[in-house]
Amino acid sequence: MNKTGVARNIQYEEFMSSRSTGSGILQFLGTGAATNPDHRRLRLEDEVTSLFDQFRNPLLRYLWNLGLTLPDGEEILQDVFLSLFQHLDRGKPVYEARGWLFRVAHNLALKRRGRSRRDSESREEAFVEDLTVDPAPNPEDQLAGSQTRQRLMAVVRALPEQDRRCLYLRAEGLRYSEIAGILDMSPAAISLSLSRSLARLARSAERYNL
Repeated sequence: MNKTGVARNIQYEEFMSSRSTGSGILQFLGTGAATNPDHRRLRLEDEVTSLFDQFRNPLLRYLWNLGLTLPDGEEILQDVFLSLFQHLDRGKPVYEARGWLFRVAHNLALKRRGRSRRDSESREEAFVEDLTVDPAPNPEDQLAGSQTRQRLMAVVRALPEQDRRCLYLRAEGLRYSEIAGILDMSPAAISLSLSRSLARLARSAERYNL
């Protein structure tokens, strides 16, 4: 993909994903604009709780794909949302709630991962299974689905770790700019990484008629 194509891809993606992520109220609360401290704190607690309900499952999936156990993931989630509350309670705004949450979770996971590792195949299998699940397959479809997952797992497993991270975050609906902030990469590098990964998956699907 040439530079013009990358730039166009990023601009289109940002345009299509420019919907609100709940950050407006967090900017207001984070700046301490509410005059009544008790009222502000209650509103802050409600907003953080709402964000927890909205992002708990996507964050847990991402932490799982990074190699953490479910208990470790739950513990990190507690730290992430406590950090969010403390950050806002100190009067600091959050401009992109989703990106902020994934970035903090990502950094905490990298610190924790050295102390708690699982087998990578189980993570990749769970990720691929989400892509290929059929609500009511018959035995023939089950066999075909199993073979499809195995082939896709092999492709995902062969990707460089940073490309897998980009793919996992994109699968959770994050924008290029958000992924770039989390992984400390440029949006152009994110676009190229995803293009490479999706091209490999597409070639595999074409080769095996998936």
